Amino acid sequence: MTLTNPEAIDTEPTKPQAQRRANGGGGLGRYVLVRFLLIFPTVFILVTLVFFLMRVVGNPITASVGGRLTPSQLQERLHAAGYDRPVIVQYLEYLGQIVRGDFGTTSTDNRPVTEIILQYGGATAELVFYALIVALVLGIPLGMLAAYLRDKWPDVLLRALAILTYATPVFFGGLLLKLVFSVWLGWLPLGDRASTRAQLVLDRIENPTGIYIIDALRTGNGQIISDVLQHAVLPALTLGLLTAGIFLRLVRANMIGSLGSEYVDAARSRGVRESRLVRTHAFRPALVPIITVMGLQIAMLLGGSVLTETTFGWRGLGFELNQYLSARDFVAVQGIVAMLAVIVAVTNFVVDVIAALIDPRVRF
Repeated sequence: MTLTNPEAIDTEPTKPQAQRRANGGGGLGRYVLVRFLLIFPTVFILVTLVFFLMRVVGNPITASVGGRLTPSQLQERLHAAGYDRPVIVQYLEYLGQIVRGDFGTTSTDNRPVTEIILQYGGATAELVFYALIVALVLGIPLGMLAAYLRDKWPDVLLRALAILTYATPVFFGGLLLKLVFSVWLGWLPLGDRASTRAQLVLDRIENPTGIYIIDALRTGNGQIISDVLQHAVLPALTLGLLTAGIFLRLVRANMIGSLGSEYVDAARSRGVRESRLVRTHAFRPALVPIITVMGLQIAMLLGGSVLTETTFGWRGLGFELNQYLSARDFVAVQGIVAMLAVIVAVTNFVVDVIAALIDPRVRF
């Protein structure tokens, strides 16, 4: 009779364990690599869609300045820009420009799109950051409260509020907030990113970042900092409420599931206080879906920034995009949208990696 060595059984890894080790610690490295490689087809598809959708309405030169040129001048401009060549040739050339970091030159004011992005991108990033803070500060605590008071009147009220904030058009919400807090109450400014006095101070800063709160902090002037923050309140609320409702419902749904789980019941049977159950045992698992969908919400915030910036005169990429749309400058529109597609794809990658680090189940 052959005796089996117990130590050999204990030390020999099982098949799932061996597979996880071979994958590099639960497959994190492979997951990150796959998510990174997905950036390229995502950007490629979005850039391709934007390019051909812009060509549906005609060439950009005719759309933007065609009515102000003679036929011969228009033909010269078309030939100089290469728009008299086959569309597939233009498309391949445009892809080559994108790879080199060249997003084109505007038709109306002859500016490189990359210059516009560098000049106004900081303003949009600042607004999106403020809006995300508003969404998290309002959506997560209210979602926890709604889950804890499930099916009671505060829960019903909060769910209705979440649907209302999500369904309200951004421009209408912005106009309503301006009417209440600026016109009626006079608490906050109507628009712009700073007052005239603060703007003059910020314009004198050497090597400005374009992010006003950072530039205001560099001045060390408390009044300038307060002025910049006051101008940011209403745009941040307008854009942040759009996402706060989504976070509220998402946290509520996941926390209800967590509160009904076996490990929460076991903790409750051991005498753990209800407030601690909500804050730790139920909240942490409910936080993972928030991080997972945050990349998608940033894309929504970038889309909503167009109307928000236009409503409040916030000079960012959304404001400029609307101006170029009005001028029918499709080269500028195409370049700005392509750059936003790159930003969204990279942001989704970063969010996916963070979610995988927090919850290993995401990797499989």
